[in-house]
Amino acid sequence: MPDIHIRTTAKAGRITLNRPEALNALSYEMALAVEAALDDWAEDPSIELVIIDAAGDKAFCAGGDIQEMYDTAKAGNFEYGRKFWRDEYRMNAKLFNFPKPYVAFMQGFTMGGGVGISCHGSHRIVCENSQIAMPECGIGLVPDVGGSLLLARAPGHLGEYLGCTAARMDAGNAIYAGFADYYIERAAWPALIEALEAGDLEAIERAALPAPEANLKAEQAEIDGSFNGSTVADIIRGFKGSEWEQKTDKSLRRNCPLSVECTLELVRRVRGLGTIEQALGMEYRFTFRSASEGDFVEGIRAAIIDKDRNPQWQPATLEAVTPLNISKMLMPLGADALKL
Repeated sequence: MPDIHIRTTAKAGRITLNRPEALNALSYEMALAVEAALDDWAEDPSIELVIIDAAGDKAFCAGGDIQEMYDTAKAGNFEYGRKFWRDEYRMNAKLFNFPKPYVAFMQGFTMGGGVGISCHGSHRIVCENSQIAMPECGIGLVPDVGGSLLLARAPGHLGEYLGCTAARMDAGNAIYAGFADYYIERAAWPALIEALEAGDLEAIERAALPAPEANLKAEQAEIDGSFNGSTVADIIRGFKGSEWEQKTDKSLRRNCPLSVECTLELVRRVRGLGTIEQALGMEYRFTFRSASEGDFVEGIRAAIIDKDRNPQWQPATLEAVTPLNISKMLMPLGADALKL
């Protein structure tokens, strides 16, 4: 079976990611295949809804397949990565605006590019082992694939917190933060998918269980009180030393300083814009420059290629990032702006 299995079954369009050995990482070809399927099914009267799921237990989709992005960017060719992002973002926008129900089954890791092909759907299902995150700051990127819009719409300043720390959300937290809708135990999924294929969308409501407790809800007041600073360096300076603040400080400093500061600004800008197209356009300003002017190549080297977990970020600390550094990464691209 290929890396992605696309077919129709009864009244449903079916998409199954099939790279369990690679945690179903989304390749460029897979992203294009999802887009082509959405284009085919949007106007097809025989297709009432779309179901996307994935093989294996560990991950729905742990992110984008970035090996070729790294190889080409390290060699000084930045166009491959830019094309990947342009085409992926176009697919994300089509998914967000898709005119029919789009049901995503998100077991295990759902991160980065995986969020982009699931969390913009109309019916987003999580289970016992779901772990959802936007971890891009750890590799010199910012939350993209429309993730900045999800973060901007999260309660209070939760979006800034999740984007800058790359914190993982279990099922309860994902539902609370607006990244998922329904908690349904994994054992019930096969029967539910069978009902959905027959066009029974209400089967989701019948199968859904009460959402697990969300510890982020209990932390909301602390998050809101902390993440209202104008920069992340300001936020950290305001910490008084509580256990939560110490943990948060460590998470923030583990990530790329330029990415973290730009993420704070990005989420706030997108909150004031409000559409998926504007969010993707703003994200693309950063990703377009991420390899040529940012820390993307170094971030991938340290995390995935050499695995030494010792990236040499530039600037090296949150305190060293200037307003000019942020502006340069997020300023308009002119003729290179994203066109969807």
